[in-house]
Amino acid sequence: MAEIEIGIGKSGRRAYGLDEVAIVPSRRTRDPEDVDLGWELDAYRFEVPVLGAPCDSVTSPATAVALGELGAAGVLHLEGLWTRHEDAEERLAELAELPDGDEAARRLQDLHAAPVVPELVAERVAEIRKAGVTCAVAVSPQRTEALVEHVLRAEPDLLMICGTVVSAEHVSSSVDPLNLKSFIRRFELPVIVGGCTSYQAALHLMRTGAAGVLVGAGSGTAGTTANVLGIGVPSATAIVDARAARMRHLDETGVNCHVIADGGMATGGDIAKAIVCGADAVLLGTALARAEEAPGRGWHWGMPAVHPTLPGGRRVRTEAVGTLTEVLFGPAHEAGGERNLMGALRQAMALTGYATVKELRKAELVVVTPPCPAVE
Repeated sequence: MAEIEIGIGKSGRRAYGLDEVAIVPSRRTRDPEDVDLGWELDAYRFEVPVLGAPCDSVTSPATAVALGELGAAGVLHLEGLWTRHEDAEERLAELAELPDGDEAARRLQDLHAAPVVPELVAERVAEIRKAGVTCAVAVSPQRTEALVEHVLRAEPDLLMICGTVVSAEHVSSSVDPLNLKSFIRRFELPVIVGGCTSYQAALHLMRTGAAGVLVGAGSGTAGTTANVLGIGVPSATAIVDARAARMRHLDETGVNCHVIADGGMATGGDIAKAIVCGADAVLLGTALARAEEAPGRGWHWGMPAVHPTLPGGRRVRTEAVGTLTEVLFGPAHEAGGERNLMGALRQAMALTGYATVKELRKAELVVVTPPCPAVE
């Protein structure tokens, strides 16, 4: 792709967000009932290509079970309120009563300053496993080695190592950094790592032996990474670059590493476009925080928002649009696109003639100018 000169001696590529592309219908259409939304990660099959974001406001043990029963999976963050406080429900209720502003931000930081309790890690994982659904948990790269013993003892099915930006080669003069390659290959547990937003970063993460990579860096509604740090790549371009990295990795090793789009998807149309760009599945935050059962009780925030000195996210207000079932499967009574996300994805696949999520990645895209209007 040709680069655009920004000034003397500095140039850059033009990058695109999901609202700047649209899917081109093909010559064939298909009955929506003949469309398969399922996908597989390692030995685990999911009926819909959705993971619930590892945020306290989205995934609790209860919503992880509910998502699992709906054919998706919720990812419980093992450094969130659920493993720091026995009375996490009461803490979340307290937070819900606080207005937006400095008081709520400081209270979030204070609550996350409490230590992670190993017994609660085991208890929360056991609660999800007892329901018979796939149990996925998340940790940050900084705490992975400290928590791995407790995580493995709890026996989750999938582990996500996630941060705003995660690399396969972290350099530090003060601490011994996590070696993702040696860590992942020590265990049989499938590991998803990220986020990343470039071809090289995605390729290097795939070479660690990860089962999947997260593509995105604070690009969701609650993310402020672009403003706070000046870092980020629009989602469509980031996913397409990761897709190219997956193709090279597959050529080199014969192993398919899954690409999971993270952030900036509010509607079924956004999900469909992320898949056409190259994603196998999506990680949803705000979209699921709008469910009536969401533990955030009308608020949503990501883990970067609780950083003690430099929050990379914010707490945002979310209005409930329906139950978790209605958000994913409808029915929808308004045209905003916030309910029946999977129905919209199914219809997009039917109108383009593709029978599976994997096949949908073959669809053609066009650049839209001006961008498609965003759903508030």
